Parts: sequence; structure tokens; C-alpha cells
Amino acid sequence: MPELPEMENYRRIFENKLVGKTIQLVEVTREKSINKQIPVFIDEVKGRRLVAVERRAKHLVFKLDSGGNLLLHLMLGGLMYIGNEHDSPDRTKQVTLTFEDCQLFFIGLRLGYLHLLTDHEVKQELLDLGPEPLGSEFQLQPFDEQLKKKRGALKTTLVNQKFIAGIGNLYSDEICFEARLLPTRKGNELSSQERASLFHAIQTILNRGIKYGGYIEMPVCKEDELTGKYNDHRLIYNREGEPCPRCKSTIVKDEISSKKSFFCSQCQT
Repeated sequence: MPELPEMENYRRIFENKLVGKTIQLVEVTREKSINKQIPVFIDEVKGRRLVAVERRAKHLVFKLDSGGNLLLHLMLGGLMYIGNEHDSPDRTKQVTLTFEDCQLFFIGLRLGYLHLLTDHEVKQELLDLGPEPLGSEFQLQPFDEQLKKKRGALKTTLVNQKFIAGIGNLYSDEICFEARLLPTRKGNELSSQERASLFHAIQTILNRGIKYGGYIEMPVCKEDELTGKYNDHRLIYNREGEPCPRCKSTIVKDEISSKKSFFCSQCQT
């Protein structure tokens, strides 16, 4: 499932390539991917100009000049691609938005969705999300106070969207590695120095993920050479049996709360 760096990568590309353009045609092939009847959805989206693309956690918000919003969550298997009738992935598209000079394809929205909502409805949908870990509201002191109360494993705590928004399975392991902490450690058992290390590791790793375009392998458009490069820069995730990049011990794989997790048992404590 795409996490914060992947969605931020999408957002930046869309901001550059799509904002300011008008949606000339709308095609929906799967009604369950949207929240309105297909004719109503098309009528309210067609002809609208895209004025901004914002991100909140793992969601994108496509803001229209009508005041409406398209709230997107890709969930598991969702992808997007900017192309045209001659440059189109050989995949089933659930929604296609056609602009003046390109098309935006929404692919794999079997579990994901693209909902047309008002500003108030978007706010309500995202109300339970925790702070943005790269936002100004994410500060060490409140993070420290909340983490001291957490009795679950760090892996479970980091992927809890009500605690911190946007972190998933991959980056939670990378963050624990960066902080030199085992993902099985419990928040309420960490020292103040360890909690501070985790706080800074969150920001370091997420910014690193954005720098390298996240881990989604399919490019966002034909000329996109950045997306997916984090796969070449992963520190520990999916590297079972390989040498630890820090101490050269063997990376191990385990299951924590039904989630696969990768770590080094030597330099993570």
C-alpha cells in the first residue's frame, strides 16, 4: 500500500503537470470506486478546473474550481498514470480524467476509492488521523508524551494512523532501523533518548523516501525517472538474509501483529 512518500511523490508530479487544467471528459468503469451514481459524478466533475492537489497522510485531495474535492485513497494495489490514448498502461482503469493534453488514469481501485466530497465532508473523513510527521504540528514534546503511554510494539504504534498519519509497513521498519531500535520494543519502555531518536528517524526516513521517489515501481508518466528509486535505497525492508548495511550482520524477518517486519538483531536494540 502506498505510504506518505509515495503519495507525496504523486502530489508533486500532479501539481506540476495537472494543476490549472480543465477536466474535459470523465470515464468511470467501476461504480464502487466512486461515491455517487456514475452520471451524477461525471456531471459534477466534467468541465471543472483542477486548482490544487493536496496530501493528507496516504490520501490525495484534488481540489476543483467548483469548491468540490476528489478524495483519493489508493489502498492496496492502486496506481495512477498520466498518459494519453497512445501511452496507456495495459491495466484496467476504474476512472479516467481527460484534460486538454493528457489523461489521468486511476488503476487498481478495487479496494481504493475516488470520492467527490465537499470541504466539510473531506474534513470529517480525515478527522481521526494523527499529525503529519513532516508538518509543523509534529513536535518532539507531544510525540514524547504520547509515546510514553504506548504499550504496544513500535511496529504497531508507527503504523497506527491515529497516532501518526502516513506511515505503513515499509517505512516503519526503515524508521526503527534508523533509530537503532527493534520494532518489538514498546513505546512506554523506551528511554527519553530513544524516544528522541525515533522522532528524528521518522522525519529522516520519510524525507529520504520522498527524495528517492518512494517504492512504487511504475512511473507516473513516460518521462518520470524518479518514481520507485527508493527500491534501490531501502535500508532493511525486504532484505531478509542480506548483510545489514550498518554492522554486516544478517537481516532477519519476523511477524509482528500479523505484519512482516525486517530488522537487524545486532545493531537494533
